[in-house]
Amino acid sequence: MKTNLIYGLHPVMEAIKSGKQIDKIFIQKNLKGHSAHDLLDLLKEQQLNYKTVPVEKLNKLTRENHQGVVAFTAPVTFADLENVLATETGKPKTFVLLDGITDPRNFGAIIRTAVATDANGIIFPENNSAPVNEDTVKTSAGGVFKIPLIRVKHLKDAIFLLQAYGIKVLAASEKANRLIYDTDLKPDVALLMGSEGKGINKSLLNISDEKIKLPMSDKIDSLNVSVACGVILYEVIRQRLKK
Repeated sequence: MKTNLIYGLHPVMEAIKSGKQIDKIFIQKNLKGHSAHDLLDLLKEQQLNYKTVPVEKLNKLTRENHQGVVAFTAPVTFADLENVLATETGKPKTFVLLDGITDPRNFGAIIRTAVATDANGIIFPENNSAPVNEDTVKTSAGGVFKIPLIRVKHLKDAIFLLQAYGIKVLAASEKANRLIYDTDLKPDVALLMGSEGKGINKSLLNISDEKIKLPMSDKIDSLNVSVACGVILYEVIRQRLKK
């Protein structure tokens, strides 16, 4: 499966107007002209984010006449968080929140494990997040089609909404005092995972319900985020299966 690349001012605008799920939009810096102005107005109207880049970046994405605009449509339809939360499952819910996970392979690996552990959804922001592209689909082993992928404008708003539904938000941080094995993971939970470099944004840590960590040898600083997420998700399963 290949990522659907669209280029050119009018094709990109038509894709947006037709309701296609747009994953990323790149626009040439200082792009001028009536059509460029129309595109920017449309992006503002649809509240779609875009990134301005040098023309060399666009030329690397495609050798065709891109007219200063390249977009990628997502291979999946993103879910709405409120709709997913309102769906009754008859068992405790598990969500995964991703803050600053920009590597598609890590993203895909997390999705794959989330599907394997029957999680209810993956929540990630529009900005500073890995694209849902061919690498993501491949690494997830097709998992992107088997779990709600929930793209939100702000993770902070998503956390507040989860908490309003009675879901405890647990932030995975090496600075936490409580181990995952000493934490009750049987009720509804949302696991907040940050990047290996920067960790979780401080503003998100501050509004989380609890901070948890994995036991770690002093021989290594951290685990790969997809590995850490997998360990925690399976501890959720272990506790819920325990009689």
